[in-house]
Parts: sequence; C-alpha cells; structure tokens
Amino acid sequence: MATPAHWLTGARPRTLPAAVAPVVAGTGVAAYDGELVVWKALLALVVSLALQVGVNYANDYSDGIRGTDDDRVGPLRLVGSGLATPRAVKRAAFLAFGVAGVAGVVLAATSAWWLIAVGAVCVLAAWFYTGGSKPYGYLGLGEVMVFVFFGLVAVVGTTFVQTEEWGDAGWAALIAGSGVGALACAILVANNLRDIPTDTVAGKITLAVRLGDRRTRGFYAVLVALAVVALAGVAALTTPWALLGLPFLAFALPATRIVLGGAVGPGLIPVLQQTGLAELLWAVGCGIGLAVA
Repeated sequence: MATPAHWLTGARPRTLPAAVAPVVAGTGVAAYDGELVVWKALLALVVSLALQVGVNYANDYSDGIRGTDDDRVGPLRLVGSGLATPRAVKRAAFLAFGVAGVAGVVLAATSAWWLIAVGAVCVLAAWFYTGGSKPYGYLGLGEVMVFVFFGLVAVVGTTFVQTEEWGDAGWAALIAGSGVGALACAILVANNLRDIPTDTVAGKITLAVRLGDRRTRGFYAVLVALAVVALAGVAALTTPWALLGLPFLAFALPATRIVLGGAVGPGLIPVLQQTGLAELLWAVGCGIGLAVA
C-alpha cells in the first residue's frame, strides 16, 4: 500500500504546509523571545507531521468504509479506490498516531507533563473527525477542529515547549496560531466547496454543505482576510519584521479570485495547492522575521 509519502505529495496538498507552518511560526515566536531550542522544534515537527499523516489515513479509512469516497472528484483515496484494504489503512493511521505520541511524550517530559493530555485530545480529535458513529466532520465542525488543533494548539504548543512559559510569547503565538489556523481552514473550505455535490449525496453535512455554494466562497475570502489581520497583530505585538509574511498574498489572492470567480469541481484543485503554499509562506515569512528581530 501507499506509505506516508503518499500524503506528503500533491495527493494531499495540505499535509506539508499544515504540518510545517505551525511549527515554523511557533518556533519564530520562541526565537523572538530568546528561547529557541532547535531539537525541541524538530521534535515538534515530528509530532505535527505524524498527526497530519495519521489524520489523513484515518479520514481515508473512515470515509472509505462509509462509501463517501465512491464518487470522488479530488485526490485518490486508498480505501475508496480499492488500492488498500481498510484494515491496512487503519493500521497505518494508528502507527502514525503512535509516532506522534512517542515524540509528544519526550516533549512533555522535558517541559510539562500536562501536555500528554493535550496530545491525547489531539489524537482523539483526529480520529473522530470522520471516525466513530457520529463523526463531527459530518456535522459541519471540521473547520473548528482544524483552526483549534492545526492552528492555535500547534503554534502555541510549539512555542511553549521551547519557552516553557506563557508571557508575551504566549500571546504572540496565539495570534500567530489564528493566522495559520485561518489558512489551514481555508484549505478545508476549498476542499469541501469542491465536494458539496458528492458530500450532499453521501450524507456528509460539512460546513460548506450547510452554508451553500455562495456563502462558502465568501467564507473562504474572510479566512484569507483574517490571516492578514493576524499577521498585522503579530507585527504590532512583536516587531514589524513579522510582516515578511505578507508575500503569502502572492498565492492567496489568485486562489481567492478562483474561488470568488465560481470555479467548481476540478477547477478548485489548484486552490488547495495555492492556499497550502500561502499558509507555508505566511509562517516562514513571519517566523524568519521574528527570528531576525
């Protein structure tokens, strides 16, 4: 079957940005605070990558056994396409979660043991997004999960394990997490916008299905605007160097034009890639600016 590398390529355009961006942004805040710890940043990256790979396998498994992927427009799914058995994909998901857990325990042991509870909640949230008898991803709550766990928790957690305190760095990390989380949400919104017809038939009531086509497109634009506001907030709280993240608009604006222009189906796939690059550039630019300052 496919390996985790399957989710680190174009088959899952949001995986690398969503995993790397919060760690880069959080590490930038820690560096600005004078508390950069390289090995902890790298271990946080392992946690983030493993959770992303795990949630991708978990979604593939759960959506596949429900039949949600039987008529799919987007990237290939293993269970839905028959390339791998449900059991194998489920095993891969828990293996990835296990890697994240081990790395997380090491970070908790060197900073704060209560982080183990946070990690456990992250894994549960990743599994029950599409897993279990009542997955919250089928109730329109997926964007909440992405914003909280792959935005706020990931950025603030990365900063905290290095600084080991809240302080001004904590507030800067919270704002940075809002920017990263907004763009991570925008990727999911574009994905669900593309899948409104098939999700409606499959009974997967995402936020896009609830909002409808027109309002979902507007929501995407609002999330991009929120990322701009968050970047300005980080700069105001720390240093104007954080505005080095503004070039993210080179990808976010064309993607917004595509969304607001009414693209449907495969026409929205480039938006996923552009928004993923925008998220990564937001974090790298902001993180470098904070580190330089």
